[in-house]
Amino acid sequence: MIESVQKMLDGKAMQGKIIKGIAGFYYVHVVESGVYECKAKGVFRKEKIRPLVGDNVEIEVTDEEEKTGNIVRVMPRHNELVRPAAANIDQALVIFAIQKPAPHYNLLDRFLVMMESKGIPAALCFNKEDIADESQVEELRAVYGACGYPMIFVSAQKEKNINQVREILKGKTTVVAGPSGVGKSSLINVLQPEANMETGAISRKIERGRHTTRHSELFPVGEDSFIMDTPGFSSLYVGDIEKEELKAYFPEFAGYEGTCRFHGCGHVHEPGCGVKAAVEEGKIHPIRYQNYIGIYEELKSRRRY
Repeated sequence: MIESVQKMLDGKAMQGKIIKGIAGFYYVHVVESGVYECKAKGVFRKEKIRPLVGDNVEIEVTDEEEKTGNIVRVMPRHNELVRPAAANIDQALVIFAIQKPAPHYNLLDRFLVMMESKGIPAALCFNKEDIADESQVEELRAVYGACGYPMIFVSAQKEKNINQVREILKGKTTVVAGPSGVGKSSLINVLQPEANMETGAISRKIERGRHTTRHSELFPVGEDSFIMDTPGFSSLYVGDIEKEELKAYFPEFAGYEGTCRFHGCGHVHEPGCGVKAAVEEGKIHPIRYQNYIGIYEELKSRRRY
């Protein structure tokens, strides 16, 4: 009887999401069925389609007991990140510490520019509130208050305001971005304790991948809710953006675009610039504006081949 049920289950098609990819194997999370170790059909190589973490896929089960299968179809993607390679990201949770280490504003703004350029909404999560001064919290509010990004101040150590983070994550696939040392791992562990057992089982199943740290991985944190830890996000390259596009990725500039003397103003050297006037009036924070100028000049001076 068990063997006949097994044969019935083998060969059936299912839909799931790729949560990890290592050495040509893809681990597909299927709701209420578990995680399947899959290979991609050769047709993907022929069509130059590379399955990515975050892809919604259709799999054909080859052995239900061993939880193995083949990916037979990759569903259309909503978006795609190159560094790190990931697909179908609904939002980014950009995590920095309030102190130890102090926020690196230029790096933080590069994360935000990258997400804006990909059309991925971002939320700001500042960790280590338990060891921060109120003045440090207020400075962050001052710098980013006019940008329109949701801001959460948390303590992973004390599990403070974690429910606010859960609310933001609900029903979405969220990429976690930020430098090392800010408590990303601590926050992820607090957010998904119920997934530790499952991810531990996956680790045992994929022994060859246990010590591989340079890969993206999705963790289920609720129904239809995933967070993606991304080791490739500790540094950022924004060289695929044109300098003329950059101003569109600083959302607080938008309200002043029509006040510039010149159409197509770059907000750098031009006279009669509404954005520069807003900086002088304290409506746009000078740290944000200086980071804009720095990235703009970097894009302007890059060598073209």
